[in-house]
Amino acid sequence: MDTKLLPFAMQDVPRYTSYPTAVQFQPDFSGKTADDWLVSLAPDATLSVYVHIPFCRQLCWYCGCHTSVPNSYDRAARYVEYLIRDIRRSASLFGGKKGLVKHLHFGGGTPTYLDDLHIAEIVDAIDKGFGLASGGEVALESDPRTLTRERAKVLAGMGFTRISFGVQDFATPVQMKINRLQTFGLVAAANEYLRAAGFTSVNFDLMYGLPAQTVESVARTARQASELQPDRISVFGYAHVPWFKKHQKMINDAELPGVMERYAQATTIESELRSLGYAAIGLDHFALGHDELTQAAANRTMRRNFQGYTTDVSDALLSFGASAIGEFPQGFVQSARDTLEWSQKIDRNESPVTRGLATTPEDRMRSEVIERLMCDLSVDPGKIAQKHGFDPGIFSDVEQKLEAAICVGIARVEGTRLTVPPQHRLFLRTVAAAFDTHFVAAPNRHAKAV
Repeated sequence: MDTKLLPFAMQDVPRYTSYPTAVQFQPDFSGKTADDWLVSLAPDATLSVYVHIPFCRQLCWYCGCHTSVPNSYDRAARYVEYLIRDIRRSASLFGGKKGLVKHLHFGGGTPTYLDDLHIAEIVDAIDKGFGLASGGEVALESDPRTLTRERAKVLAGMGFTRISFGVQDFATPVQMKINRLQTFGLVAAANEYLRAAGFTSVNFDLMYGLPAQTVESVARTARQASELQPDRISVFGYAHVPWFKKHQKMINDAELPGVMERYAQATTIESELRSLGYAAIGLDHFALGHDELTQAAANRTMRRNFQGYTTDVSDALLSFGASAIGEFPQGFVQSARDTLEWSQKIDRNESPVTRGLATTPEDRMRSEVIERLMCDLSVDPGKIAQKHGFDPGIFSDVEQKLEAAICVGIARVEGTRLTVPPQHRLFLRTVAAAFDTHFVAAPNRHAKAV
């Protein structure tokens, strides 16, 4: 890495899966407001649904997700009971047409920690309450170590079409350091089960910046992953936040690669994947040519939300489960993170939402600017401002904010258009922050740019 880029790589900046970001959500946000937003949706509104399952069979030391390891399965079974009650309560409020859920996504945690019966009950509750659209995407995250041929068939029979695996790195020394042992052969077998069962899309998550990783090991992992031809590959930098995620204390700070090594690892993975036929998508995704994400990126119709890059253009994102985040035209909502508080609100037949944010017209305008930059690596902010009824002069300070970034080539201004060169896509978040009026630089609040 050119040393001129080092200060930008060290910056703590949001991931911009939303704008304003979750840091800005207000505590004690009224669950009634969330219900009112649901009721006010247009009758023909298209929907996405996110279901959060906060359980895993064991913790991976690198994990930053809201999850835990239950003492017994009974805890998960009770959670499902409450989850279904909340789905039914919300569905009773919704006055729109049924059958317009275009995307259903199970995240976690590890959704396949649940047994098949409980997963089927959740899918059925959503279908009966809101209606799954014919041909819609039904996706879930899974652990390849627990997937069998029979289970792949059962999941496909429930309507699941896409699945995501946390691969991270195939090198055994790395896996031992992060408490996630899974051989290439195991992942290959799981991939084969899914293809045989009829899954049309498989996603692998890879990471850089983990202990014991080297440029050589991440290059080898990228090549091994591509051998299995997953339709999409996501590449994330490990965020070490042991003060926030206590289990990360199991990872020795001294064994983590520095920023120069992290940059080399990230760019090496990108180079390998692109040479193996994957298109670079936005900040950190890669996809094969046939994938709809590749096509959406080329057409500049790709979107970005809490699940990352997507083709989802639904009018609202409904969320169910502890800590789950939803989005309405009026703003964002988040359920209680604590499962006890979450379940107590459901017991009282209330919305479990405890945090949220009503967005302003300016927020929504800036959100579109940031989203287009994160998706397309290029944006004309003035045009978007005018589209939303704002004077383009509202962005008169952006070029000054980006003066240093422009000097080193991370950003380019050509007329009214701002562009991040593809070779500097890792710095997209840094450039996007120039449009964020809520952002205040603070150590340890966000992940490093690289």
